[in-house]
Amino acid sequence: TGLALSLKETPQSVSVMTRQQMSDQNLTQITDVANQVAGLTVSQSGNVGSDSSPIYARGKSVDNYLLDGVKLLSTYSFIFQSQDTALFDRIEVVRGSTGLMTGAGSASASINMVRKKPLQDFKASISADVGSWDTYRTDIDVSSPLNASGSIRGRAVLAYQDGDSYIDRFSEERKVAYGVVEADLTDQTKSSLGVSYQKIDISGIARGGLPSFYSDGSLINWSRSDSAAASWTSSDRSTTAYFADIDHQLNDRWKLKGAISRTITDSDEVVGYTYSRNGIDKATGSGAMLYATRWDYRPTQDLFNLTLNGSFDLFNQTHDVVLGTTYTKSENKRPTYSGWNNGMSWVGDLDNIFTWNGATPNRPATQIDGWYSGDDRSQSIFGAVRLKPIDDLAIILGTRVEDWERVTGSYITSTNKTTYTTREENGEVIPYIGVTYDFTDHWTAYASYTNIFSPQDRKTITGSYIDPLVGNSTELGLKGEFFDNQLNIGAAIYQTQEDNKAIAITNVFAPDGSQAYRAESGTESRGFEVEATGRITDVWQISTSFTRNISKDSKGDALNTNIPNNTAKLFTTYTLPYFDEALTVGGGIRWQNEIYSADRKFTQSEYSVVDLMARYKITNNLT
Repeated sequence: TGLALSLKETPQSVSVMTRQQMSDQNLTQITDVANQVAGLTVSQSGNVGSDSSPIYARGKSVDNYLLDGVKLLSTYSFIFQSQDTALFDRIEVVRGSTGLMTGAGSASASINMVRKKPLQDFKASISADVGSWDTYRTDIDVSSPLNASGSIRGRAVLAYQDGDSYIDRFSEERKVAYGVVEADLTDQTKSSLGVSYQKIDISGIARGGLPSFYSDGSLINWSRSDSAAASWTSSDRSTTAYFADIDHQLNDRWKLKGAISRTITDSDEVVGYTYSRNGIDKATGSGAMLYATRWDYRPTQDLFNLTLNGSFDLFNQTHDVVLGTTYTKSENKRPTYSGWNNGMSWVGDLDNIFTWNGATPNRPATQIDGWYSGDDRSQSIFGAVRLKPIDDLAIILGTRVEDWERVTGSYITSTNKTTYTTREENGEVIPYIGVTYDFTDHWTAYASYTNIFSPQDRKTITGSYIDPLVGNSTELGLKGEFFDNQLNIGAAIYQTQEDNKAIAITNVFAPDGSQAYRAESGTESRGFEVEATGRITDVWQISTSFTRNISKDSKGDALNTNIPNNTAKLFTTYTLPYFDEALTVGGGIRWQNEIYSADRKFTQSEYSVVDLMARYKITNNLT
């Protein structure tokens, strides 16, 4: 909401993945975190960080990623999934619509990555990891005062990881560097300046899985190590971010914060993976081909955010206020390559997929045949007030007014033709209403309502863009805090209604060859979530949840059947009373129900995944 509220005071479902749990479970990237957070599901049909492995919440793909509370703007939002968690103090997830703070976006969830900041006292740590499939990782994290008074502080983080996988031909290398300096400019003013860099190089990537069936319709029983990727495929991705912020305490009640940042993401992917239209011949292994292309893009985002927080007294009660403005610009121009078939000079047919080792055919030339550009601009003002008519009742009223523009351009070498398309939405109003009521010291009931607005890049069969997705989201819930606010419990029911939702039309394409979509109005998602996280005793921590979501179109038919309706997650750690309480053991289980393709041709039965961990404290400094 932009207001400084506790979890219990916030009238929406919020989960926080702590630094401790990320370390305990070895969660090194955002998709690892998503697998553990309540209500999130990774639909991974391709390599992590690609457009074929989205994160879902409440039946919709997540398109809002934030750094320190400010949204990252890009038409390639999926690239932020591959962020390394070494940079972050915690990950916050708000499920449902967050239009008040993020503007355009779906009613799925917002994932906020909170960077590490300098500590007041000196602290340093180093970790060394050895894992399956020749995986090695090292993390170094140092924070220290930089002058005698401690008014200037710095922190540096370095991480390196290298390893193979249970999947043939797949390997990954990660390099992470981060530095930040924080200074108390005056007693009322604090500022920080930082830069981060991470580079991820992956070999043996596939955008999809292996062919699933033989030509007679029976299923193929693949080994879990079999790969759909050619040996020459790769994904080389780097993200460089510069940021600066300043906090100024105007008086005891009012604080002004400004932030600027630039985020540059450089991604170059050479794609080649198997595909079969009519199935594989049992006797010969023929019937598969290799799809190959290349994607090369470098979106750059500039951001400015200014926020004023404060409070005032009225009718013997204190009320809170937030006002702010955000300007974001994203620019991207990339070459386009010669398509999936790469012309007549390259043949992608495989002689026998069962003896294929990924080496043939050789990598195609993938000639550049033009360029594509996509520039986004968003500027908005937002505000919210939290009114307290009585001690136990709070009413939050807020709105965001946003101007949005996207300019896309393309050039085709063969026709020497350049085209530009401009789409814009001005003065889009996104209201927000929230109510909380404390009916005991521990329990709070809440309700919230907001609108949805999200421009879409999907095209109809005529080639025109589908109008922006619009709708509304309503949520009712109950929250509790126990054990000196160390244990948080939440339960919510919700309903989301959407119009102009883009639905793919099977085997139908737009004039430019892309997938054609139709606009479906009257779609609905509804469900409930239950979650408990935190500390039960000084030695027992728990994180557990159960979520259920049903999404249907206007005819009542199920949508997104490839993601589970029901998920349950549990992880807990307990410090044993032996060995001077040096030994901590933990375990968890993740369960999801059956999923299936829309035509029910393929089904994945319900399954569970078990996680185990142990930590032994050898000395105060060595674990």
